[in-house]
Amino acid sequence: MAALQNRQWRLKARPVGMVKRADFEFTTAPVPEAKPGEVLVRVLYVSLDPAMRGWMNDGKSYLPPVGLGEVMRAIGLGRVLASNAPGFKPGDTVVGMTGVQEYANADAKFYMQVDPRLAPLPRYLGALGMPGMTAYFGFLDICQPKAGETVVVSGAAGAVGALVGQIAKVKGCRAVGIAGGPVKCAYLVQELGFDAAIDYKSENLPASLKQHCPDGVDMYFDNVGGDILDAVLARLNRKARIALCGAISQYNSAGGIAGPKNYLSLLINRARMEGFVVLDYIPRYAEGMQALAGWLAEGKLKAREDVVAGLETFPETLLKLFRGENFGKLVLHIAEA
Repeated sequence: MAALQNRQWRLKARPVGMVKRADFEFTTAPVPEAKPGEVLVRVLYVSLDPAMRGWMNDGKSYLPPVGLGEVMRAIGLGRVLASNAPGFKPGDTVVGMTGVQEYANADAKFYMQVDPRLAPLPRYLGALGMPGMTAYFGFLDICQPKAGETVVVSGAAGAVGALVGQIAKVKGCRAVGIAGGPVKCAYLVQELGFDAAIDYKSENLPASLKQHCPDGVDMYFDNVGGDILDAVLARLNRKARIALCGAISQYNSAGGIAGPKNYLSLLINRARMEGFVVLDYIPRYAEGMQALAGWLAEGKLKAREDVVAGLETFPETLLKLFRGENFGKLVLHIAEA
């Protein structure tokens, strides 16, 4: 195994504003053999997530920042080539922190085995992976939905938002999605069963929220922050619940993160806004996996992956997230299964 060469993307500089190719370095290094307790994984797919932008910043967060010169952190799926850990054998399909590279060599505790016969492999990085767990636990635990209530979801055509809206429908709620462009909005309503969709790029957001949420907003699942968060805050009902999942509109801001201007709506309406990190729910992943897989099998959930081929395209493909160009879960295809 030591003769294998590993192509890797390493973080070269802390991005200022929008991330760019020059912030990374494409390198090649020998692949070391698996040490005791480790597995060597051939990476097949890498998940591209908004959280990756935060991992590049040198500041306090729920995970240490990626160090300069280190392989860019990412969740991936691959096949075990060699194992020096109990419970793993060559040929096993695993998901875990692989990094943006062709081969990953790490402690087996960072990987979870999955069954490639039950779903397309990229789905384990989407609806049956971290985005699925984020939607499931973030919505059900933080928002605590009740049948008949209205939920608004931003970034609704993304990997997490699309699932949140569909889970809301499973729970008997009214789902209103916010997305960019008529194609995505039509997809939400016609394919995923949202009750309404708002195109933030072309519509007057406050007016559209008033139109589609005439009785106010009981729950808001926020993926974007910024002006959209402020607009929804203005429509909250008493005892509304907000799940603060992310703020993709702010991640590449060179002038700092803009906080909510309408936060006093939380006070007036005795509402609650709570942030969460899906890693806190790892002990309950089996619960989420079982529920999501069941709903997918029953046709109550639909999932979509946006797969882009080529490790060398990583910097440009990552930018699709922040330009709103991806449609579904964004996945980088590294190698054939």
